Amino acid sequence: MAYNAREKANRWGLLQPLGEAVRFLTAFPVPGLPPMKEATVARSMAAFPVVGLLIGACGVAAGLLAGWMWGEPLRAVAVVVAWMVVTWGLHLDGLADSADALLSWRSRERKLEIMKDSRVGTMGALALVSVVLIKAGALYSLGPAWWVGALLAPVWGRWADIYGIFFFPAAREGGMGRGFHDRVRLRDFYLATAAALLAGLLLAPPWGALAGLVVWAAAHLLARWMVRLLGGLTGDTYGALSETGEVVTLLTLLALYHHAVPGAGWLL
Repeated sequence: MAYNAREKANRWGLLQPLGEAVRFLTAFPVPGLPPMKEATVARSMAAFPVVGLLIGACGVAAGLLAGWMWGEPLRAVAVVVAWMVVTWGLHLDGLADSADALLSWRSRERKLEIMKDSRVGTMGALALVSVVLIKAGALYSLGPAWWVGALLAPVWGRWADIYGIFFFPAAREGGMGRGFHDRVRLRDFYLATAAALLAGLLLAPPWGALAGLVVWAAAHLLARWMVRLLGGLTGDTYGALSETGEVVTLLTLLALYHHAVPGAGWLL
């Protein structure tokens, strides 16, 4: 028996936004949903940090297996590779395009054209390599607390995504960034923030929440710089914000671990 779009949506009920977020942000098949639209993806953004936790869990699973088989250095590499595989490199692609455009000397219009080009230039390649190396190095340096970073980094990374979407203007008319910015609601942002804070406080009280505060500062400053150069944000810059959020989360947790901050016993 064939189901129409409404019947398919009803199969998910109140969990449909979560299913939409999983389908948009990951490579996991999500049966029973209607065809993807910008409006339905925008309504799913409240669930982005929850999907980030799912991505993190996949990284932890890969890290446990790799650590058992090959030892600590490859554990960190396996986590990062798992993140890339699970997400199809969605945000890494945005990071590369953003770096090629934003770090060029060209005009605003030319920068926006560069971001539409699927080819990766020198600055994009350097950004990709740098981010991957920093993530792997931070996870390795976290020692026994690597799993905390593996879980929390994707959570705060996806929160940075929705922060940029909601609070900053879109650079183009008619692009994906414009569609998301126009449709996301304040309630979605509040729910996403609550989910990310809850994850941070449960996994690493209170430092998981502190990491989120540092991510907010970094995402805000980066987004303002992007808006100054581009006139707004795009789908690619959202990806760059997400990758930045992951890196900042890991580096914040690592700073706490490395300097033995009083009260950070959860890391030991």
